[in-house]
Amino acid sequence: MKRSFRIISIYTADVSGVCSALYELGGMVVIHDPSGCNSTYNTHDETRWYDQDSLIFISGLSQIDAIMGNDDKLIHDVVTAARELRPRFIALVRSPIPYMNGTDFEGIARLIETETGIPTFFIPTNGMHDYVIGAGEALAEIARRFVLPSSEKMVRSVNLLGVTPLDFAGKGSVDSLHRILEEGGWTVRSCWAMGDDLDALAQAGTAQVNLVVSSVGLAAAKVLRERFGTPYVVGTPIGAFTDVLMSALERAAGTGENEVSCIDRPQFPDGKTVTLIGEPVTMGSLASAIAQEYRCNAKVLCPLELHDGLLAPGDLVIEGEEGAEAALQRAEIVVADPIYRLICPEGVEFHDLPHEAFSGRCYQKTMKNLMELFH
Repeated sequence: MKRSFRIISIYTADVSGVCSALYELGGMVVIHDPSGCNSTYNTHDETRWYDQDSLIFISGLSQIDAIMGNDDKLIHDVVTAARELRPRFIALVRSPIPYMNGTDFEGIARLIETETGIPTFFIPTNGMHDYVIGAGEALAEIARRFVLPSSEKMVRSVNLLGVTPLDFAGKGSVDSLHRILEEGGWTVRSCWAMGDDLDALAQAGTAQVNLVVSSVGLAAAKVLRERFGTPYVVGTPIGAFTDVLMSALERAAGTGENEVSCIDRPQFPDGKTVTLIGEPVTMGSLASAIAQEYRCNAKVLCPLELHDGLLAPGDLVIEGEEGAEAALQRAEIVVADPIYRLICPEGVEFHDLPHEAFSGRCYQKTMKNLMELFH
């Protein structure tokens, strides 16, 4: 029962991650699934849904279509909608049912692209992985297909990779990221993917360094590294950790080497320990900031799938509610989404840090801007 949940929530799935990553890029996302599942995404996981339009559709997969493999209906509906709406691209997203049926999405994507002339691709989701997998692969596909070739680099320029409301739902988060980088003397070429359109992302090859501010951006950073040789730095500019991150950007620009700065954390043998739960890059960066600001130890419990190379010594990967509960038994101070309070031992000092990808809209009114936590 290590992966079961009876009290706390689970994290946003890969399907919603794709929708979030591609929301502002002018494409059309088609989720192949029975009707109704689109409302789960736009109601709980997407803060932009009521203020900004996006072409996100559900295929309305019926039982007979699933059993008989009626792909013609899906192809016809997507082609018809695309000819009317003329999106910049079409992204096909798979839910558990077509995953189990073995639907040939790569073949379907080729057929749709041939008929419409619109770039069409498939993101191999199945609803059984968390959002960082889906969102990460979606941004990586944009990096493969749409970033223009470039042989010149703009000095002291940076792309922000991995910016979605699932990790940065706090008001003003994107503005804060831009401001901090600009105050450090860097020009932001593109933000993947909030506040910029596909044309802006297409210029990402001219940046001198990529800054991966959440694990969602890591796959795209690796693609851009392979295509353009652009080094990447991993970390979020939070509090006192910002200076560490700025130094890493300077080094990466000079040496061309990648750096995972979010694991750079001071240790204090006699100090208290603060335990943070969540996405490894943002929480690792916050842990570093807390350790520096308060001269205490800080460790991260990571419940997400993408964590290799992103955790510092002493950090833990937790699986399911049982794993989280066991890891929290000796916790002194906890910083996490309020839902985690339900499985903490009595007497623990708990600090709320709502996470859109975990509790959805439950705490949207108290969602915090990570970059402004120490102001």
